[in-house]
Amino acid sequence: MDTPRIVTRDEWLTARFALLVEEKESSRVHEAVNVARRAMPMVEIDKEYVFQGPAGPARLLDLFQGRRQLITYHFMWLHESDQGCNSCSMVADNIGHLAHLHNCDTSLVLVSRASLTSIERFRTRMGWTVPWYSSLGSDFNYDFHATNDESVAPIEYNYKNRAELERGGLTYLAQPGQDGHGASVFVREGDRVFHTYSSYGRGVDSLLGTYHYLDLTPLGRQKYINEFAYHDQYGEAVDHCHS
Repeated sequence: MDTPRIVTRDEWLTARFALLVEEKESSRVHEAVNVARRAMPMVEIDKEYVFQGPAGPARLLDLFQGRRQLITYHFMWLHESDQGCNSCSMVADNIGHLAHLHNCDTSLVLVSRASLTSIERFRTRMGWTVPWYSSLGSDFNYDFHATNDESVAPIEYNYKNRAELERGGLTYLAQPGQDGHGASVFVREGDRVFHTYSSYGRGVDSLLGTYHYLDLTPLGRQKYINEFAYHDQYGEAVDHCHS
């Protein structure tokens, strides 16, 4: 894209003050949405999901690690190449130090429909330390619409059914065994677990700190999330963004 036009400092300040009005309004709208999200009702989880982690089998309750809240990122797995997808890898690269979440009584974990052996191999390659669990063999991915298979649960992704996905050109998301990405949030009351929120597609853009930094720049985001390489491949890939 072209760089911005050149102006005087006074002209720049006039434009900046005008943008500041829009930024403040955007912040007010954003916070109103956050308030509405926190006020969402919740649904009790009455199914016993079993995950596999480095310490062995774990229930959904165990993923909280004793904390009050749990954020699970549905990490899409590329089954044909047996590795995590590059888009979800971009999200994982943007996860900060978990101590700050833990201090707010919140745990964050990754969940993939892949074998624990494959997950651990890929995690080692990427150098991540965030807890990562396998949901292989459970209904978790299907029930929270991170994987579609009509023999297990009705087709749904990003709150669209099969017909709506196909009309939007997203036919691949309706294919049996096709994984998608997203995030689901849970809260617990003692040993009772409740689902409060899930988001998919561009709904997880808020997790991408890289995008927020790029949004401050004149060139902007430049790439869709699926156009970013794995971070260990930039020596082989083109090392600059393109519009």
